[in-house]
Amino acid sequence: MLRDRTALQEVRQGYAQALARERRKILVCAGTGCVSSGSLKLYARLLELMKEQGLPYTVELRIEPEGSQTPHRASEGPIGVKKSGCHGFCEMGPLILIEPEGYLYTKVQLEDCEDIIHKTILRGEICEHLVYHYQGSPYLKREEIPFYKRQTRIVLEQCGLIDAESIREYLAVGGYRAFEAALFEMEAEQVIAEITASALRGRGGAGFPTGIKWQEVYQQHTQPKYVVCNGDEGDPGAFMDRSVMEGDPHRVIEGMLIAGKVSGASMGYIYVRAEYPIAVKRLQTAIIQATELGLLGQHILGTDFSFTIEVYRGAGAFVCGEGSALTASVAGNRGMPRVKRFRTVAQGLFEKPTLLNNVETFANIPPIINQGAAWYRSIGPASSPGTKTFALTGNITNTGLIEVPMGMTLREVIFDIGGGLRDQAEFKAVQIGGPSGGCLGKDDLDLPLDFDSLKKADAIIGSGGLVVMNHKTCMVEIARFFMSFTQKESCGKCTPCREGTKRMLEILKRIVEGNGRDGDIELLLSLGDTISSTALCGLGKTAPNPVVSTIQRFRREYEAHIYDKRCPAGSCKQLARIGIDKETCKGCTKCAKACPVGAISGKPKTPHEIDEQKCIKCRACIETCPCNAVKEEQ
Repeated sequence: MLRDRTALQEVRQGYAQALARERRKILVCAGTGCVSSGSLKLYARLLELMKEQGLPYTVELRIEPEGSQTPHRASEGPIGVKKSGCHGFCEMGPLILIEPEGYLYTKVQLEDCEDIIHKTILRGEICEHLVYHYQGSPYLKREEIPFYKRQTRIVLEQCGLIDAESIREYLAVGGYRAFEAALFEMEAEQVIAEITASALRGRGGAGFPTGIKWQEVYQQHTQPKYVVCNGDEGDPGAFMDRSVMEGDPHRVIEGMLIAGKVSGASMGYIYVRAEYPIAVKRLQTAIIQATELGLLGQHILGTDFSFTIEVYRGAGAFVCGEGSALTASVAGNRGMPRVKRFRTVAQGLFEKPTLLNNVETFANIPPIINQGAAWYRSIGPASSPGTKTFALTGNITNTGLIEVPMGMTLREVIFDIGGGLRDQAEFKAVQIGGPSGGCLGKDDLDLPLDFDSLKKADAIIGSGGLVVMNHKTCMVEIARFFMSFTQKESCGKCTPCREGTKRMLEILKRIVEGNGRDGDIELLLSLGDTISSTALCGLGKTAPNPVVSTIQRFRREYEAHIYDKRCPAGSCKQLARIGIDKETCKGCTKCAKACPVGAISGKPKTPHEIDEQKCIKCRACIETCPCNAVKEEQ
C-alpha cells in the first residue's frame, strides 16, 4: 500500500529499472482476435521452451532488493514474456512482437515457437518466414509496415507494448504520472483549463467538448457526484473501446481518477457490455491491483481524496450506449432514454451530477495532462485536434484497429493503411459511425475524417467503425441491414423510433424483394425526416442516417430496384434474372427436372427457356446444369 507521493515515485522508478533490465521482450498479442486464433497456446508453449533451454525469463516485473546481485548490462538480463493487448493488425494474427528489435511475427502457429526461441532469442536471427510480406517485399520491423507507418498512436500508445494485466508495467512506462500531477500539483480549475485548451472532443460519437462537460460537473454543488465510463460499444464492426480496455485498462482508470479528483466525485462506474469477457476481466484485475497499491480506495496517497470504481456489465442493448439509458441501466432500471429536462451533468446516475465520457475520451486525458494542451492541439485540425481510433472491417485487405490524426482522409485510411480492397476489387462505399452513421461513396474519398467535415457530409464519426464495401455490395440491402439492426434494438419508448423504423424497414424489405413501388423513395425520406426530428434520444434521431445517406449517394440503385426490378450489384436474390444461353444449352433437360416450380420448358436436345414469372430464384438450375449454360444475368 503506497502511503504518499514519494512512495509512488519510488515504486515507479523501481519498476522502470526492472523493465530496463530485460534484455529482450516477447509480446504475445492477447487481444480478443488473437486469443480466438490460439495466441494463449503460443504463450504457454514459449514459456515451456524457455524452461527447456534454461533461459532466464520473467512474466512479472519485480523490484530487486538493495544489495542483490543484478546484471549491470541489459544484455545479461532476463527475457520478458508478456501477454499484451491488441497490436491492431488483426488480419495477420496471431501476432508476436520481439523487442527491442521491433520484429513483428505474423500468423504465428504453434510449430513456429521453436524457431522463435532458437533463432531469434538464442541467436538473435530473424525468422523471415514469419514477418509480414507485401507485394513480394518483407517488412522486418513493425514501424516499417505500411499499416503502422501512417498511424499516430496516443490512446493505443502502449497497446501491444506492455503486459496488459500488469499495473507494474503500466507504472514502469510512466503510468499514473498524470494523476499524480492532478492530485498534488494542479487545482481542479487548472486541470479543466488544460483539457479545455486541448479542445478534446468526446470520442463516443457526438464530439461534445470535453472541457465544457467537466466544467459543468465541477460547478454542480449537489453531492454525491459520479464518474461513468461508457464502454458499451454496440456498433456492428466496432471494437475500438474493447481493445483499449483489454490492452491498457490502467490508462482508462487513470483518466477516471483525474475526472473524479476534478469533479469532486468519489465513485466511478465502467459500463461494459457482457459480450466483452476479456475486457471485463482485465478491468476488474486492474481495479484490484490499483486498490491493493493504494491508487484506488480511501485517502489515496495520504490525501483527502477517495475514489472507487466498479465494473458494471450491460446486457448488450444498443440503446444503452445513450447516456440517460446507460445511467438508468447502472441504477438497476430498464435501459431506456429519458426526456432531457436535465442533462446528465446535472442529473445523471441516481439523479446526481454525473461526468460521463467514453473509453477513448478518458484514455486521452493522461497524455494531455503529461504533455500539455499545446502538444495535443498540434495534432490534427484546429476544430478537431488529436487522434481517433478506427476499426477497419469489411472488404478491406488489412482489417484491424488503427489510430490516426484527425483530418486524415478516407482515401489515406482505406488505401494507404488498409491496403485497399481485397482481391483488388473496386471501391464502392464505406459505412462510418455504425447504425447511427451514414454511407459515403467514391466522391467522398478525399473527405477529412473529423467531426465538422463529416457533419457537412451528413455523416458522423460515431465511435469509429469503418465498414468498407466493394462494387458487389447492394446499397439498398445495406440500408435494410442497418435499419433491421436499429429496429430490433429500439427500446420502444417513443413512437417515432418504435413505429417509424418499423415502417422504413418494411419498405426496404419490399424493395429488395422486388416489390418496390413508385413513391417509396420519397416516403423513406419523409419518414426519416420525421424520426430524426421527433425521436426521444440521439440514437433514434440518427436511426434513418444509413437509409438517407444511401438514397443521397446511390439513388439510382433504389430506382433500379423499384422500376427495373433489377439489383445492379446482383446480390438481391429476388431480383436476379436467370437465363439460359441457347448456344451453350444442349437440351439435356437436367435443369427442367431440377426446377421445383416447372419454370423451365423445352424439348430434349433443344435449347430450353425460363419463364421469369414462375421462377422463384432458387438457383437449382444453375447448380444442376453440366454445360454452364444457365447463368445469372446482371
